[in-house]
Amino acid sequence: MNYFKKSLLLIFALALASCSKEDQLKGTDKALFEEAKATTIFFYYKFNTSLLSKSAGSGHNFPYLRTRYNVTAASQLDTLGKVKPGAVFPEGSLIVKELYRTSTSLSRYAILKKNSSSADADANGWVWGYIDTDESVAEPAKNKGAACNGCHSQTDNIDYMLMNKYFQ
Repeated sequence: MNYFKKSLLLIFALALASCSKEDQLKGTDKALFEEAKATTIFFYYKFNTSLLSKSAGSGHNFPYLRTRYNVTAASQLDTLGKVKPGAVFPEGSLIVKELYRTSTSLSRYAILKKNSSSADADANGWVWGYIDTDESVAEPAKNKGAACNGCHSQTDNIDYMLMNKYFQ
């Protein structure tokens, strides 16, 4: 019996060791994470890379953030780098909110990608990602933003964006 228990423990330990953080990310979550990690050809909100302090209306539990837009999404920014009033982001838009635990420690990406053809897209065509920098998934894309929609649907949102509302 002792040999049997040791064998089971060994098998369990090997199974755990073979699982890497890479294995945690699959499908849509992995694709969103890879896109979020890239930092070239992005435009920051108000064209400023400085960190912002969390707003009163934020549901994110991180004290600092900054938001960036890929070239497609940036087409909906005005000359001051703010989201145009009434904007509807085009297909292919990628918006990444970088969430920081401290002013130097990036901890999580909150990601929105307009991809209406994705099985993980919500009714408005957005695919939602909420992924830690250690590659663990905080909220899977398959949930279609269920944990996020409440806040992002509040009054004065612009196609789910709240930057203008809280960061004038």
